[in-house]
Amino acid sequence: MGNRTKTTLDVGDKIPAFTLQDQNGMDFNIQHFLGKKLIIYFYPKDESGVCTKEACAFRDSYKFFEDKGAIVIGINSGSVESHRNFAAHHKLNFTLLSDPDNRVLKSFGIKNVLFLTGRETFVVDESGKVVFKYRGFLNGNAHVDKTLEYLNS
Repeated sequence: MGNRTKTTLDVGDKIPAFTLQDQNGMDFNIQHFLGKKLIIYFYPKDESGVCTKEACAFRDSYKFFEDKGAIVIGINSGSVESHRNFAAHHKLNFTLLSDPDNRVLKSFGIKNVLFLTGRETFVVDESGKVVFKYRGFLNGNAHVDKTLEYLNS
């Protein structure tokens, strides 16, 4: 059993430090948000069918997440401009971060599905530890449902 390197963040792991640009081109340093509950979800592509349903489900449930003291953050490799257009088109009320080389995605251990990046959601507590995670590629709505279930338990 040697020293196997972990490649995926699991419940109990601390999230890595990172800074990415948001949909407005501003730097977003995750360290500034420790002390808050975070819902971080990775999704393959702006404006694709499943990703749009997922983003709109997070938008429609945002008040609930806010009431639980949680901040919602969506991340993928799309450009700042793509994220800005996606957010405006669907009236998204949360932060989208551009991870152009998938560096943060890889640091969280998100696995590709076929030729697309994976879809995974993490709930992170105030100390920066993963307390819940859900991976499901084809059903974007399930990410919101499972996260809400967890926060309600």
